[in-house]
Amino acid sequence: MDGPLTAHKLADKPADTKTIKAAGAVAWRPRAAGGDGGDGGDPEILLVHRAKYDDWSLPKGKVEPGEYFPVTAVREVLEEGGARLALGRRLRPVRYKVNGRAKVVAYWAARVTGLDDDAVPNGEVDDIAWLTVAQAREKVTYAHDIGVLDDFAAAPAATVPLIMLRHAKAMPRPAWPGDDASRPLDAAGRAEANVLASLLACFAPDAQVISSATVRCLETVRPYAALTGARVQPTAELLASAAGSGVREAQVVAARAVAAAAPAVLCAHRENLPALMAAAAARLGAASLPPLCADPLATGSFCVLHMAEGRLAGADRYEVFESLGVSWRGCAAGGAFAGSF
Repeated sequence: MDGPLTAHKLADKPADTKTIKAAGAVAWRPRAAGGDGGDGGDPEILLVHRAKYDDWSLPKGKVEPGEYFPVTAVREVLEEGGARLALGRRLRPVRYKVNGRAKVVAYWAARVTGLDDDAVPNGEVDDIAWLTVAQAREKVTYAHDIGVLDDFAAAPAATVPLIMLRHAKAMPRPAWPGDDASRPLDAAGRAEANVLASLLACFAPDAQVISSATVRCLETVRPYAALTGARVQPTAELLASAAGSGVREAQVVAARAVAAAAPAVLCAHRENLPALMAAAAARLGAASLPPLCADPLATGSFCVLHMAEGRLAGADRYEVFESLGVSWRGCAAGGAFAGSF
């Protein structure tokens, strides 16, 4: 990896409840070969033109009540620009004032997976443009969009998600009469699993799902599989005991997932997730696991390792709490920054 990994944190509940919350994306697609002097495969960026403001900007929109930032980003880019997305690296958030109120916008690099050609024009957007990063920097109306584009260009656009997930909240061991492998999720865990389904689908709308064969892990990934049509592959290799057994098996699973270079969700346990993530990071050329992934994951939380041509291009951490709030931290190669809200 080029340069150190630098971390930032972003929580979905700002201290100032009057803050306007929004999310969007640098939506990109490979540039067609022979297009206007560009090299084939160079990314083209989606910009939208809003007739009301007569401006060109990155697509974004306000967070709806009860909605999580990644879901907002995917929804808004589809509604404004007609692009379906798979979110990639977290980009730095933008903050500015709107009529005296603070506004913060969370951004992701996002690969376009499909287009709705009938989406534009609409109530907000009357035109769109697909431009190179250099062209987009010249066309956008606002300086803060230039900063987001520069952040996007600082690391590979084409990344593949390897998602490391800890199962949602399960029934306590003393309260479950059966064996530990059959211990199910409790009511809070089932709610977490439903939230996770929509969040995971933002990053991996199509992925291989490999899960520990325990009931609590299988119940965690089942809503995501139902939403995306993925097939869940239970495996004893991701079982773990309180003593921390299963580390070597977890490392083998991680190595296979990295070698496949395809989107994957791996659901495991507190005992073997550190080994799982460390093995994946090592296979991706990282000298050590990014600090934000080194801390134990809470139940119902996950890390996204962004793979790019066999290397680790970035990592993000997302935590789903019993209150169903979500926070996240991320890191990327180079360009130190930090922030929270």
